Amino acid sequence: MDSPASFWSAFNAAFTQTNVPPVTWVEMLLSLAAAVVLSIPRGSWRYFGLLATATHELGHAFAAVTSGQRLSGIRLRLDHSGTTTTYSRSRLAAAWSCFWGYPVPAMVGAAFVWCGLSGWGPAAMAASALVLAASLIFLRNLAGFAITTAAIAGAAALAFLAPGSVVGHVSVILGLALLVAGVRDLLKLTNVHLRRRDRLTSSDAYLLYRATSVPSGIWIALFTLLVAGAWLAAWQAISVILL
Repeated sequence: MDSPASFWSAFNAAFTQTNVPPVTWVEMLLSLAAAVVLSIPRGSWRYFGLLATATHELGHAFAAVTSGQRLSGIRLRLDHSGTTTTYSRSRLAAAWSCFWGYPVPAMVGAAFVWCGLSGWGPAAMAASALVLAASLIFLRNLAGFAITTAAIAGAAALAFLAPGSVVGHVSVILGLALLVAGVRDLLKLTNVHLRRRDRLTSSDAYLLYRATSVPSGIWIALFTLLVAGAWLAAWQAISVILL
């Protein structure tokens, strides 16, 4: 009888604000360096990029569900590609869910940075574990299931087992890494439209153009605006430490 009570106590504690972790300017610079190491080198991106892809696809899925569409399934692949299949009678709703892919990793990253620097790091990890767990019922391939369960295990371990100050630091690093990943994916998308046009069918901007007749460049500009806004939001918290 004590085990369920202990679990519930730990669950509630994860959603309670902890002491704000003391982060010096040196630690912040090291966190920025760690984020770059996770998101830039090919070796580390091979693994961290899977989390960025999962976040991208969950952005599509969340937008679909909240706009009344039927979410058929999510597929995540080890080559960093992913597919979210939805059904809707509304072209506007379909375009809405298609849009919310590229901006979401950076937006989630900014939220992680804010949570980590304000004592809500464990809550961010616990909420992430719950969202990822809910997504399991929509996964339609083994790779997607493996990627998501690994992410759930990591987030849950941090939320329920690690000290709040440690989780705060990790939340900042992961948030910054997702912000860098958002820029990296935007550059890759732009490169597809400029130099690899044989791959246009994999571009959300191109799919939005096909659905709305609005040029792909406009959609890429909107993606860029939101990613830049996420960086600006994160900078508001970071600048207090660095400046």
